[in-house]
Amino acid sequence: MDVIVLGGGLMGTAATFFLRRRGLKVTLIERNRVGTGATVASFGNIRRTGRHLTQLPLAHRSRTLWGEAERLLGRDVEFRSTGHLRLVFEEDALVDMRAYADAARPWGLELEELGANEIRARFPGLGPGAIAASFSPHDGSGNPRLIAPAFADAARRLGAEIVEDCEVGRIEKTETGFRVSTSKGVFEAGKLLNTAGAWGMQIAAQFGEPVPLTPRGPQMGVTEPLPHRILPVVGIWTRRHGTDAYFRQVERGNIVFGGAAERVDVNLDPGHARADPARLPAQLRALRQLLPALEKVSVIRTWSGCEGYLADMLPVMGPSDTTPGLFHAFGFSGHGFQLGPGVGDTMAELIATGTTEIPLHDFRIERFAKAESGRSPAAA
Repeated sequence: MDVIVLGGGLMGTAATFFLRRRGLKVTLIERNRVGTGATVASFGNIRRTGRHLTQLPLAHRSRTLWGEAERLLGRDVEFRSTGHLRLVFEEDALVDMRAYADAARPWGLELEELGANEIRARFPGLGPGAIAASFSPHDGSGNPRLIAPAFADAARRLGAEIVEDCEVGRIEKTETGFRVSTSKGVFEAGKLLNTAGAWGMQIAAQFGEPVPLTPRGPQMGVTEPLPHRILPVVGIWTRRHGTDAYFRQVERGNIVFGGAAERVDVNLDPGHARADPARLPAQLRALRQLLPALEKVSVIRTWSGCEGYLADMLPVMGPSDTTPGLFHAFGFSGHGFQLGPGVGDTMAELIATGTTEIPLHDFRIERFAKAESGRSPAAA
Protein backbone atom coordinates (compact mmCIF):
# COMPACT_ATOMS: atom_id res chain seq x y z
CA MET A 1 0.00 0.00 0.00
CA ASP A 2 1.00 3.57 -0.65
CA VAL A 3 -1.37 5.15 1.89
CA ILE A 4 -3.40 4.04 4.90
CA VAL A 5 -6.35 6.32 5.70
CA LEU A 6 -7.62 6.17 9.29
CA GLY A 7 -11.26 7.24 9.58
CA GLY A 8 -14.16 6.58 7.24
CA GLY A 9 -16.16 9.78 7.45
CA LEU A 10 -16.55 12.23 4.59
CA MET A 11 -12.93 13.45 4.79
CA GLY A 12 -11.46 9.95 4.81
CA THR A 13 -13.67 8.48 2.09
CA ALA A 14 -13.20 11.50 -0.18
CA ALA A 15 -9.42 11.36 0.30
CA THR A 16 -9.42 7.64 -0.46
CA PHE A 17 -11.36 8.24 -3.68
CA PHE A 18 -9.11 11.04 -4.90
CA LEU A 19 -5.93 9.17 -3.94
CA ARG A 20 -7.07 6.22 -6.08
CA ARG A 21 -7.86 8.59 -8.96
CA ARG A 22 -4.23 9.66 -8.75
CA GLY A 23 -3.14 6.02 -8.96
CA LEU A 24 -2.06 5.43 -5.36
CA LYS A 25 -2.82 2.14 -3.61
CA VAL A 26 -5.00 2.92 -0.60
CA THR A 27 -6.49 1.12 2.40
CA LEU A 28 -9.15 2.93 4.43
CA ILE A 29 -9.75 1.68 7.99
CA GLU A 30 -12.94 2.59 9.87
CA ARG A 31 -13.74 1.51 13.44
CA ASN A 32 -17.50 1.36 12.74
CA ARG A 33 -19.22 1.63 9.39
CA VAL A 34 -18.35 4.20 6.74
CA GLY A 35 -20.14 7.51 7.26
CA THR A 36 -21.69 6.70 10.65
CA GLY A 37 -19.82 9.30 12.72
CA ALA A 38 -19.96 13.09 12.59
CA THR A 39 -20.77 13.01 8.87
CA VAL A 40 -24.17 11.37 9.25
CA ALA A 41 -24.99 13.66 12.19
CA SER A 42 -24.38 16.72 10.03
CA PHE A 43 -27.06 19.21 9.04
CA GLY A 44 -26.02 18.88 5.38
CA ASN A 45 -25.26 22.56 4.80
CA ILE A 46 -23.24 23.49 1.70
CA ARG A 47 -22.38 27.05 2.66
CA ARG A 48 -19.46 29.40 2.20
CA THR A 49 -21.08 32.41 3.89
CA GLY A 50 -19.51 33.28 7.24
CA ARG A 51 -16.46 31.05 6.87
CA HIS A 52 -13.04 32.18 8.02
CA LEU A 53 -11.60 33.95 4.99
CA THR A 54 -8.59 31.65 4.71
CA GLN A 55 -10.97 28.70 4.35
CA LEU A 56 -12.58 30.14 1.24
CA PRO A 57 -10.13 28.76 -1.37
CA LEU A 58 -10.74 25.28 0.06
CA ALA A 59 -14.49 25.94 0.20
CA HIS A 60 -14.53 27.08 -3.45
CA ARG A 61 -12.72 23.92 -4.55
CA SER A 62 -15.15 21.85 -2.56
CA ARG A 63 -18.20 23.64 -3.97
CA THR A 64 -17.01 22.81 -7.49
CA LEU A 65 -16.67 19.15 -6.53
CA TRP A 66 -20.14 19.08 -4.95
CA GLY A 67 -21.46 20.18 -8.33
CA GLU A 68 -19.63 17.28 -9.98
CA ALA A 69 -20.44 14.68 -7.32
CA GLU A 70 -23.14 12.79 -9.20
CA ARG A 71 -20.89 12.39 -12.26
CA LEU A 72 -17.80 11.48 -10.20
CA LEU A 73 -19.53 9.03 -7.87
CA GLY A 74 -22.15 7.55 -10.16
CA ARG A 75 -25.11 8.35 -7.91
CA ASP A 76 -27.23 11.25 -6.71
CA VAL A 77 -26.09 12.42 -3.28
CA GLU A 78 -28.90 14.97 -3.22
CA PHE A 79 -26.71 18.02 -3.68
CA ARG A 80 -29.05 20.86 -4.53
CA SER A 81 -27.76 24.32 -5.40
CA THR A 82 -30.78 26.13 -3.97
CA GLY A 83 -28.90 29.01 -2.38
CA HIS A 84 -28.03 30.02 1.17
CA LEU A 85 -30.11 32.78 2.77
CA ARG A 86 -28.97 34.41 6.00
CA LEU A 87 -31.47 36.71 7.66
CA VAL A 88 -30.68 39.87 9.65
CA PHE A 89 -32.90 41.16 12.45
CA GLU A 90 -30.66 43.68 14.27
CA GLU A 91 -28.62 46.67 13.13
CA ASP A 92 -25.38 45.36 14.64
CA ALA A 93 -25.82 42.11 12.72
CA LEU A 94 -26.34 44.11 9.53
CA VAL A 95 -22.99 45.80 10.17
CA ASP A 96 -21.40 42.36 10.58
CA MET A 97 -22.99 41.01 7.41
CA ARG A 98 -21.81 43.95 5.30
CA ALA A 99 -18.31 43.82 6.75
CA TYR A 100 -18.05 40.12 5.97
CA ALA A 101 -19.38 40.59 2.44
CA ASP A 102 -16.75 43.28 1.78
CA ALA A 103 -13.95 41.15 3.25
CA ALA A 104 -14.99 37.99 1.38
CA ARG A 105 -15.26 39.63 -2.05
CA PRO A 106 -11.48 39.61 -2.76
CA TRP A 107 -11.51 35.92 -1.78
CA GLY A 108 -13.98 35.15 -4.56
CA LEU A 109 -17.27 35.06 -2.64
CA GLU A 110 -20.00 37.42 -3.83
CA LEU A 111 -22.94 37.85 -1.48
CA GLU A 112 -26.14 39.55 -2.59
CA GLU A 113 -27.68 41.90 -0.03
CA LEU A 114 -31.49 41.80 0.13
CA GLY A 115 -33.69 44.44 1.74
CA ALA A 116 -36.83 43.70 3.74
CA ASN A 117 -39.19 44.12 0.77
CA GLU A 118 -37.08 41.90 -1.45
CA ILE A 119 -37.05 39.15 1.19
CA ARG A 120 -40.86 39.25 1.35
CA ALA A 121 -41.15 39.13 -2.45
CA ARG A 122 -38.63 36.37 -3.10
CA PHE A 123 -39.03 34.29 0.05
CA PRO A 124 -42.57 34.79 1.41
CA GLY A 125 -43.12 33.45 4.90
CA LEU A 126 -39.46 33.62 5.92
CA GLY A 127 -38.26 35.99 8.65
CA PRO A 128 -41.17 38.46 8.67
CA GLY A 129 -39.24 40.73 11.05
CA ALA A 130 -35.98 40.66 9.09
CA ILE A 131 -34.50 44.01 8.04
CA ALA A 132 -32.05 42.51 5.52
CA ALA A 133 -30.40 39.28 4.41
CA SER A 134 -27.42 37.95 2.52
CA PHE A 135 -27.96 35.46 -0.30
CA SER A 136 -25.36 33.14 -1.82
CA PRO A 137 -27.15 31.68 -4.85
CA HIS A 138 -24.76 28.84 -5.69
CA ASP A 139 -24.63 27.17 -2.27
CA GLY A 140 -27.24 24.76 -0.92
CA SER A 141 -27.31 21.35 0.75
CA GLY A 142 -26.47 17.66 0.39
CA ASN A 143 -27.55 14.44 2.07
CA PRO A 144 -25.19 13.47 4.94
CA ARG A 145 -26.43 9.87 4.85
CA LEU A 146 -25.42 9.37 1.23
CA ILE A 147 -22.15 11.19 0.63
CA ALA A 148 -19.54 9.16 2.57
CA PRO A 149 -20.86 5.74 1.41
CA ALA A 150 -20.93 7.10 -2.15
CA PHE A 151 -17.26 8.13 -1.95
CA ALA A 152 -16.34 4.78 -0.35
CA ASP A 153 -18.17 2.75 -3.00
CA ALA A 154 -16.62 4.78 -5.81
CA ALA A 155 -13.16 4.35 -4.27
CA ARG A 156 -13.76 0.61 -3.94
CA ARG A 157 -14.68 0.39 -7.63
CA LEU A 158 -11.36 2.06 -8.40
CA GLY A 159 -9.54 -0.61 -6.38
CA ALA A 160 -9.27 0.88 -2.88
CA GLU A 161 -9.52 -1.46 0.09
CA ILE A 162 -12.26 -0.40 2.53
CA VAL A 163 -12.01 -2.12 5.94
CA GLU A 164 -14.96 -1.51 8.28
CA ASP A 165 -15.77 -2.58 11.86
CA CYS A 166 -12.04 -2.57 12.50
CA GLU A 167 -10.52 -1.43 15.80
CA VAL A 168 -7.11 0.20 15.50
CA GLY A 169 -4.50 -0.77 18.06
CA ARG A 170 -0.84 0.10 17.77
CA ILE A 171 0.45 2.52 15.13
CA GLU A 172 4.19 2.36 14.47
CA LYS A 173 6.62 4.34 12.34
CA THR A 174 8.87 1.98 10.41
CA GLU A 175 11.85 2.42 8.14
CA THR A 176 9.58 2.24 5.10
CA GLY A 177 6.50 4.00 6.44
CA PHE A 178 3.84 2.92 8.92
CA ARG A 179 2.51 -0.27 10.44
CA VAL A 180 -1.05 -0.29 11.83
CA SER A 181 -2.12 -3.25 13.98
CA THR A 182 -5.89 -3.77 14.04
CA SER A 183 -8.57 -6.26 15.00
CA LYS A 184 -8.53 -7.42 11.38
CA GLY A 185 -4.81 -7.78 10.90
CA VAL A 186 -1.71 -5.69 10.29
CA PHE A 187 -1.60 -3.08 7.53
CA GLU A 188 1.51 -1.35 6.20
CA ALA A 189 1.98 1.60 3.89
CA GLY A 190 4.47 4.30 3.07
CA LYS A 191 2.19 7.11 4.23
CA LEU A 192 -0.56 7.58 6.79
CA LEU A 193 -3.50 10.00 6.62
CA ASN A 194 -5.29 10.80 9.88
CA THR A 195 -8.94 11.65 9.17
CA ALA A 196 -10.29 10.22 12.41
CA GLY A 197 -12.46 13.20 13.36
CA ALA A 198 -12.62 13.91 17.08
CA TRP A 199 -10.39 10.85 17.60
CA GLY A 200 -7.75 12.42 15.36
CA MET A 201 -6.14 14.14 18.34
CA GLN A 202 -5.34 10.73 19.85
CA ILE A 203 -3.49 9.68 16.71
CA ALA A 204 -1.63 12.98 16.52
CA ALA A 205 -0.61 12.69 20.17
CA GLN A 206 1.04 9.33 19.48
CA PHE A 207 3.46 11.18 17.22
CA GLY A 208 4.24 14.00 19.64
CA GLU A 209 1.67 16.44 18.30
CA PRO A 210 -0.88 17.20 21.03
CA VAL A 211 -3.91 19.17 19.86
CA PRO A 212 -6.28 20.97 22.29
CA LEU A 213 -9.42 19.51 20.75
CA THR A 214 -12.74 19.26 22.57
CA PRO A 215 -15.27 16.62 21.46
CA ARG A 216 -18.77 18.09 21.42
CA GLY A 217 -22.20 17.12 20.19
CA PRO A 218 -24.66 19.40 18.38
CA GLN A 219 -28.43 19.03 18.61
CA MET A 220 -30.30 18.43 15.36
CA GLY A 221 -33.92 17.64 14.58
CA VAL A 222 -36.43 17.05 11.82
CA THR A 223 -40.14 17.79 11.56
CA GLU A 224 -43.06 15.98 10.00
CA PRO A 225 -43.40 16.49 6.21
CA LEU A 226 -44.92 19.77 5.03
CA PRO A 227 -45.74 21.05 1.54
CA HIS A 228 -42.42 21.69 -0.18
CA ARG A 229 -42.11 25.46 -0.56
CA ILE A 230 -38.72 26.51 0.86
CA LEU A 231 -35.76 26.14 -1.48
CA PRO A 232 -32.73 27.83 0.16
CA VAL A 233 -30.93 26.82 3.31
CA VAL A 234 -31.88 29.46 5.89
CA GLY A 235 -29.72 30.83 8.69
CA ILE A 236 -29.19 34.05 10.62
CA TRP A 237 -26.64 36.79 11.21
CA THR A 238 -26.74 37.60 14.92
CA ARG A 239 -24.69 38.50 17.96
CA ARG A 240 -27.41 37.27 20.33
CA HIS A 241 -26.44 34.09 22.11
CA GLY A 242 -28.83 31.19 21.65
CA THR A 243 -30.61 32.49 18.54
CA ASP A 244 -28.28 31.09 15.88
CA ALA A 245 -30.81 28.64 14.43
CA TYR A 246 -30.78 27.31 10.89
CA PHE A 247 -32.92 24.99 8.79
CA ARG A 248 -33.62 23.58 5.34
CA GLN A 249 -36.56 21.79 3.79
CA VAL A 250 -35.83 18.54 1.99
CA GLU A 251 -37.70 17.53 -1.13
CA ARG A 252 -39.82 15.08 0.87
CA GLY A 253 -41.14 18.07 2.82
CA ASN A 254 -39.46 17.62 6.22
CA ILE A 255 -37.73 20.57 7.88
CA VAL A 256 -34.22 19.65 9.10
CA PHE A 257 -32.93 22.08 11.73
CA GLY A 258 -30.10 22.80 14.13
CA GLY A 259 -28.42 25.55 16.14
CA ALA A 260 -29.76 27.62 19.05
CA ALA A 261 -28.64 24.95 21.53
CA GLU A 262 -25.31 24.67 23.33
CA ARG A 263 -23.13 21.83 22.10
CA VAL A 264 -22.48 19.35 24.89
CA ASP A 265 -19.15 17.73 25.79
CA VAL A 266 -18.80 14.13 24.64
CA ASN A 267 -16.61 11.37 26.08
CA LEU A 268 -14.65 9.78 23.24
CA ASP A 269 -15.11 6.39 24.87
CA PRO A 270 -17.67 5.39 23.67
CA GLY A 271 -18.13 8.66 21.75
CA HIS A 272 -21.93 8.63 21.67
CA ALA A 273 -23.66 12.01 21.87
CA ARG A 274 -27.34 12.29 22.71
CA ALA A 275 -29.87 14.99 21.98
CA ASP A 276 -31.50 16.52 25.05
CA PRO A 277 -35.29 16.94 24.74
CA ALA A 278 -35.22 19.68 27.39
CA ARG A 279 -33.35 21.95 24.97
CA LEU A 280 -35.82 21.50 22.13
CA PRO A 281 -38.34 24.25 23.12
CA ALA A 282 -35.64 26.95 23.00
CA GLN A 283 -34.48 25.68 19.61
CA LEU A 284 -37.99 25.86 18.24
CA ARG A 285 -38.50 29.40 19.58
CA ALA A 286 -35.39 30.54 17.73
CA LEU A 287 -36.49 28.74 14.57
CA ARG A 288 -39.92 30.39 14.60
CA GLN A 289 -38.25 33.78 14.20
CA LEU A 290 -36.99 32.48 10.86
CA LEU A 291 -40.10 30.49 9.95
CA PRO A 292 -43.26 31.29 11.97
CA ALA A 293 -45.11 28.43 10.23
CA LEU A 294 -43.28 26.02 12.56
CA GLU A 295 -45.61 27.05 15.40
CA LYS A 296 -47.83 23.98 15.04
CA VAL A 297 -45.48 21.47 13.42
CA SER A 298 -44.47 18.18 15.06
CA VAL A 299 -40.83 17.22 15.55
CA ILE A 300 -40.47 13.52 14.71
CA ARG A 301 -36.81 12.90 15.53
CA THR A 302 -33.79 14.51 17.20
CA TRP A 303 -30.16 13.39 17.15
CA SER A 304 -26.58 14.37 17.88
CA GLY A 305 -23.06 13.34 16.91
CA CYS A 306 -19.46 13.60 18.08
CA GLU A 307 -17.54 16.49 16.48
CA GLY A 308 -14.07 17.83 17.25
CA TYR A 309 -13.81 21.54 18.13
CA LEU A 310 -10.74 23.75 18.35
CA ALA A 311 -10.62 27.15 20.03
CA ASP A 312 -9.82 29.00 16.79
CA MET A 313 -12.52 27.02 14.91
CA LEU A 314 -9.99 26.14 12.20
CA PRO A 315 -9.15 22.55 11.27
CA VAL A 316 -5.90 20.64 11.50
CA MET A 317 -4.94 19.98 7.89
CA GLY A 318 -1.58 19.26 6.26
CA PRO A 319 1.62 17.31 6.91
CA SER A 320 2.83 16.32 10.35
CA ASP A 321 5.46 18.56 11.91
CA THR A 322 7.21 15.64 13.63
CA THR A 323 6.84 12.58 11.40
CA PRO A 324 7.61 12.41 7.66
CA GLY A 325 4.87 10.62 5.75
CA LEU A 326 2.12 11.41 8.29
CA PHE A 327 -0.70 13.76 7.30
CA HIS A 328 -3.68 15.14 9.21
CA ALA A 329 -7.17 16.34 8.30
CA PHE A 330 -9.41 16.58 11.37
CA GLY A 331 -10.93 19.02 13.86
CA PHE A 332 -13.33 20.79 11.50
CA SER A 333 -15.27 22.23 14.44
CA GLY A 334 -18.76 21.41 13.22
CA HIS A 335 -18.46 23.03 9.79
CA GLY A 336 -16.62 20.41 7.76
CA PHE A 337 -19.49 19.00 5.70
CA GLN A 338 -19.24 21.54 2.89
CA LEU A 339 -15.45 21.22 2.87
CA GLY A 340 -15.36 17.42 2.67
CA PRO A 341 -14.83 16.80 -1.06
CA GLY A 342 -12.32 19.64 -1.24
CA VAL A 343 -10.43 18.32 1.76
CA GLY A 344 -10.20 14.87 0.16
CA ASP A 345 -9.00 16.28 -3.16
CA THR A 346 -6.51 18.65 -1.51
CA MET A 347 -5.03 15.98 0.77
CA ALA A 348 -4.72 13.57 -2.17
CA GLU A 349 -2.91 16.27 -4.14
CA LEU A 350 -0.60 17.03 -1.21
CA ILE A 351 0.20 13.36 -0.52
CA ALA A 352 0.71 12.46 -4.18
CA THR A 353 2.73 15.51 -5.28
CA GLY A 354 4.13 17.05 -2.09
CA THR A 355 2.33 20.33 -2.66
CA THR A 356 -1.09 21.87 -3.20
CA GLU A 357 -2.42 25.11 -4.59
CA ILE A 358 -4.80 25.47 -1.62
CA PRO A 359 -3.29 27.62 1.17
CA LEU A 360 -3.03 25.50 4.32
CA HIS A 361 -0.80 27.71 6.47
CA ASP A 362 -3.51 28.65 8.98
CA PHE A 363 -4.46 24.97 9.41
CA ARG A 364 -1.00 23.54 10.14
CA ILE A 365 -0.75 21.39 13.25
CA GLU A 366 2.43 23.06 14.46
CA ARG A 367 0.45 26.19 15.36
CA PHE A 368 -0.37 24.50 18.66
CA ALA A 369 3.23 23.57 19.44
CA LYS A 370 4.31 27.14 18.72
CA ALA A 371 1.55 28.53 20.89
CA GLU A 372 2.61 26.25 23.75
CA SER A 373 6.30 27.11 23.42
CA GLY A 374 5.42 30.81 23.41
CA ARG A 375 3.73 30.72 26.81
CA SER A 376 5.36 32.68 29.62
CA PRO A 377 6.70 30.84 32.70
CA ALA A 378 3.88 32.39 34.75
CA ALA A 379 1.28 31.06 32.30
CA ALA A 380 2.85 27.62 32.45
